[in-house]
Amino acid sequence: MNSDEFGEKLKTKPPKAKSSGITLQQAIDFGEYHPEVLSTFPDFLILSPHAQFQLVRQALDNKNRQLVTQWAEINNFLDFSKKPELKEALDNLNKQIKNLENEREEIYLAYSKL
Repeated sequence: MNSDEFGEKLKTKPPKAKSSGITLQQAIDFGEYHPEVLSTFPDFLILSPHAQFQLVRQALDNKNRQLVTQWAEINNFLDFSKKPELKEALDNLNKQIKNLENEREEIYLAYSKL
């Protein structure tokens, strides 16, 4: 998805979502950073683009911290050499971290155009 498409998604309002049982701040704390998901919360929609961007940045940082923590926990297993499947888990986490950084760039670019 290029930045223009991403910017267009930011401008459109999705249909009203069913109550998920969590608050906007809880979603941010859990690392949910996609603006299209966050826009299902009424609190997110009433914020200015700058305030929305600050929440998205906070969520991106939370998600990155969670992924790096997971990576470190797996990497610190004492018998790592005896469990080759952990290598696949580390590779998957590395991919997720790289994807997160790419999406961060797209989001920053999209919000800079608002």
